[in-house]
Amino acid sequence: MPKMVFVSPDGQTRTEVDAPVGLSVLEIAHRNKIDLEGACEGSLACSTCHVVIDPEYFGNLPEATEEEEDMLDLAFGLTHTSRLGCQIIMTEDLDGLIVTLPAATRNMMVDK
Repeated sequence: MPKMVFVSPDGQTRTEVDAPVGLSVLEIAHRNKIDLEGACEGSLACSTCHVVIDPEYFGNLPEATEEEEDMLDLAFGLTHTSRLGCQIIMTEDLDGLIVTLPAATRNMMVDK
């Protein structure tokens, strides 16, 4: 089974987990009690599952859709390798994927 690594926002903690093919990074995080919010539950309506992809793996991902790009524009701490965890579906080619959790999120879905 493929593996992936979640890196804490401060870079100090690396958590390697099983990453079943066909699950999203968001689903894998939730299965492993990784603190990745996902306020819209993967419906591409927020940016709270924003992750930063290790540059070594970024080129292995399919390109982001226009809808994902629009949501990423709302993400805190956006980088050139930022993606939404709900939109990255695990494949064998992504075995070893490393993602870093951002220091904060912007949840536009919370009632003010």
